Amino acid sequence: MGSEQMEMRKRQMSAAQETSDSLPGQHGVGNQGSNTCCFCWCCCCSCSCFTVRNQEERPRGASHELRREDFPTCEESPTPTLEEVNTWAQSFDKLMLTPAGRNAFREFLRTEFSEENMLFWMACEELKKEANKNIIDEKARIIYEEYISILSPKEVSLDSRVREVINRNMVEPSQHIFDDAQLQIYTLMHRDSYPRFMNSTVYKDLLQSLSEKSVEA
Repeated sequence: MGSEQMEMRKRQMSAAQETSDSLPGQHGVGNQGSNTCCFCWCCCCSCSCFTVRNQEERPRGASHELRREDFPTCEESPTPTLEEVNTWAQSFDKLMLTPAGRNAFREFLRTEFSEENMLFWMACEELKKEANKNIIDEKARIIYEEYISILSPKEVSLDSRVREVINRNMVEPSQHIFDDAQLQIYTLMHRDSYPRFMNSTVYKDLLQSLSEKSVEA
């Protein structure tokens, strides 16, 4: 009985093989498979290995974006008083001292397409608060890519000396790696943008609105 079962199994396998060989286009599909799906890591972009690769890369990108969101682009602040807004005209330092002043100034910079100057300054302030070395390294890299790199559309205007110092210190950044650059951008905003802000509709409309509310009260 054992030998008969073995013989029957051999005949079944042989018949199955003949049926497979007789299917139209089977050899072409087999050849195509050897060139694509069997080697999908280099030839077939729709195969599962690329799906896995994309899934592995996506979390890193998502994590990277979450870390970028650690930098504030708008600060929470109460509505400024008329007295506070009047002090902004006294000096740039007083304007930059309060969140309301920084928000109003950033709104004006957006109209001049130079908002990146304020965003860079704010990011540097956030970096200074960090004590964890890993977080400092990551935030410094993000700031560099966003505002220092010549490839970034948000690159701020820095002289070559400051840029070279930053490039050297990026090997092991500290929370003060951008201090010189931050001061340079602060000075630029003070000398260039602040006088125009004081004459802008952004400032004048805010001042008028608060003055009218003060009279009504």
